[in-house]
Amino acid sequence: MNQDTICALATAQGVGAIGVIRVSGPQTIDIVQKIFKGKNLHQQPSHTIHFGTIRDDQNLIVDEVLISLFKAPTSYTKEDTIEISCHGSDYIIQKILKLLLKNGARLANPGEFTQRAFLNGQLDLAQAEAVADLIASDSEASHQTAINQIRGGFSKQIAQLRESLIHFASLIELELDFGEEDVEFADRDDLRQLIHRIQSVLVPLIDSFEMGNVIKNGVPTVIVGKPNAGKSTLLNRLLNEEKAIVSDIAGTTRDVIEDELFIEGIRFRLIDTAGLRKTNDTIEAIGVERTLQQMEKASMIIYLFDASEISLAEIEEQIQSFNAPYVLVGNKQDKLSVHQKQEFEKAYPAIIWISASENQNIESLQKTLVQKVKTKEIKAGDTVVTNLRHYQHLLQTSESLNHVLEGLSNSITGDFLAQDIRFALHHLGEITGQITTDDLLANIFSKFCIGK
Repeated sequence: MNQDTICALATAQGVGAIGVIRVSGPQTIDIVQKIFKGKNLHQQPSHTIHFGTIRDDQNLIVDEVLISLFKAPTSYTKEDTIEISCHGSDYIIQKILKLLLKNGARLANPGEFTQRAFLNGQLDLAQAEAVADLIASDSEASHQTAINQIRGGFSKQIAQLRESLIHFASLIELELDFGEEDVEFADRDDLRQLIHRIQSVLVPLIDSFEMGNVIKNGVPTVIVGKPNAGKSTLLNRLLNEEKAIVSDIAGTTRDVIEDELFIEGIRFRLIDTAGLRKTNDTIEAIGVERTLQQMEKASMIIYLFDASEISLAEIEEQIQSFNAPYVLVGNKQDKLSVHQKQEFEKAYPAIIWISASENQNIESLQKTLVQKVKTKEIKAGDTVVTNLRHYQHLLQTSESLNHVLEGLSNSITGDFLAQDIRFALHHLGEITGQITTDDLLANIFSKFCIGK
């Protein structure tokens, strides 16, 4: 149990209507009572709110406040916790924090409240990480995924897998104790069936990471094409604002322009780039090089072309260089005859025809972008892996279990089977924090905001 009492501002920095200062630890009530003029907090029940004043050393009123009292073990951290709701003046907040420090508290480190919740058994590590994801959620999909993990959906699945595997691990370890007597406590066929059942759960979790990464981080989507194809106009139409400069002069866009677009709960990080062409202009050449760099990193490419200024051979040559899923978008379709459009569609049936300047068929492009991402539909309540650390441990668990299956096929001895099962158990335990290191915890919680 940590003996320090910590405090921090839990609301955002800056002047607002109210500020909330959180205090947690064994001396919480004693420290706050020294500066609070109102009811005796020691005598009040948990989960109650009390009005009073915060006073300085000269008994001068600093502010009128509300004290929210949560007594151990029924608090977020499982420690005595108080939240002081005061007016949002920076001066008032700093004054109250200084009084708390002077009376025995210390400033909390980033994520220390949630770290204490984990260490005290209120949350497992996967749930604790989901707290940070919930704070950072900026779409319905990312919010729902984080809520599901905080409520323990993912953790429960991992715990069930680990528990079933521990049973067989203990039987094989028991065999090793009786090695000289050549006894077999763990039925190999039952073990094989168990591993197949575990893999049937692991594989969908591993496969969900691709969609989970989209939900959490968005889809880097690069708009590429020749100069004057209408890329900046298309960006403005998608965003419904004049984000990029539009001009008839080729090569207007010389640097990367980025913004975000939400379509059906999915965040697309749209990137407008310099037109692809050979140029002797030094600045434009740098812009073209940055376009190529963005294409390498993209998860989605919108290839926009002026159908009246490009050949099918040029389109084919360009798309051969793409390393990500792409959408072919033909702009300025009004310049083509019916026969010319049919020639394009014969070669590329998935072409989407738009008029960026006239704002025509932009919705069809948006629907196509969503369809490209939602190759695997995630149903409500499904567990989706969004954390890279979890994904890596799931992969390593699956790999270890495959080694067990190979060992069973080759009739290897129990000590080698036991080693691979231990590896699988280790990686499952790393996900939920049953197995941790100080460095791992420091790395995870250092990314939290102070006050959470």
